[in-house]
Amino acid sequence: MKNLRSIGSGCVGALALGLVACTAAQRPLPVTPASTPAAPEGVNPFAGARFYVNPDYARMIEGAAARAPADGAPLIKKLAALPTAIWLSSIADVNGMQAQLDDALKQQTTSGQPVVPVFVVYNLPGRDCNAEASAGELPISEAGEARYQREFIDVIAAQLAAHSQLRVALIIEPDSLPNLVTNLETPKCAAAEGIYRRGVAYAVSKLSLPNAFVYLDAAHGGWLGWPRNLVKAMTLYREVLTMAGGPGRIRGFALNVSNYDPVHIESKRPRDPATAPIDELGYVGDLVRGLATVGITGKGFLIDTARNGRPGVRTSPGNWCNIKGAGLGERPRADPAPNVDAYVFVKPPGESDGVADPKAPRFDTNCASEDAAPGAPQAGKLFEPYLVDLVKNASPPL
Repeated sequence: MKNLRSIGSGCVGALALGLVACTAAQRPLPVTPASTPAAPEGVNPFAGARFYVNPDYARMIEGAAARAPADGAPLIKKLAALPTAIWLSSIADVNGMQAQLDDALKQQTTSGQPVVPVFVVYNLPGRDCNAEASAGELPISEAGEARYQREFIDVIAAQLAAHSQLRVALIIEPDSLPNLVTNLETPKCAAAEGIYRRGVAYAVSKLSLPNAFVYLDAAHGGWLGWPRNLVKAMTLYREVLTMAGGPGRIRGFALNVSNYDPVHIESKRPRDPATAPIDELGYVGDLVRGLATVGITGKGFLIDTARNGRPGVRTSPGNWCNIKGAGLGERPRADPAPNVDAYVFVKPPGESDGVADPKAPRFDTNCASEDAAPGAPQAGKLFEPYLVDLVKNASPPL
């Protein structure tokens, strides 16, 4: 008997086994280089612009402030005026995108300045292949890949095209390509490799419109910053961008998404070239040099500063779930450092990374590590005690 895994899953496997054939809607489209112009190269979309303030997040924060202890409530209230990214984590999330873009356009008209919303595109089939906390809705199959293309990416692209007056920043699929660099020994990551490559390339090809500035996720310095990982990552990014139509389709790379690596640490010790950088600005420098070796130059970087204000709060850079002692970092702003387009609150402060209860669905052991805060709800839900700690530990202070 043939090894069924060698036949494949989804439509191809079904046809090979003589089962019911897939419909056209269940088959993924081939990835083809985009024919539409991309956003102009060398342009920082945040320069001279305002960051979009999401009223949905502001309302949630105001409710949390009303329930917070007296010493935390005034600090939490300040978050309501700060810009945060909007996560498109399911097909249903895309349904609200038109209202968010309309609101951003309204803010732009009122302010008289460009207003830039930041969206995180996060719904690959087999998402979060090396963890359970943020597992997604789409299976690792041809049907899942087809739905990702037609019901998710294509709908986002249509919304962006309908709001051509706005500059929009897009962060593409956190952790996906980094998992292919270091975690292919995980069966789920190995099974998802082809879909991740094609899915990211498809997203870049379709979403890199004249008003959409695309940033590929590049993890953080404590993950891909190790020299061996960096070399593998550069090759992978080059291959995926070639599928999408070339490096000109993206503005740059997003770093430290939902993570805790500090922006900068003063150190009198010389850097050991065999180790990872100690901060994200060091990682930016490593990426600029590494990308140049594969012909990718002139890119800008975003750094998520939503909770990296306090260095040294975890025992291992591999611990990522609701880390105790974390605090807000630098506030969002444009052009804060060489090669950095902006500091951005990508992870909305206070939203949980994953549930702490071992008996709950989607429990991941990292959410019960010695570094993880206890009592956390499911990923994406507001974790109010953690929010209080984030604002109290903010550096610089709120």
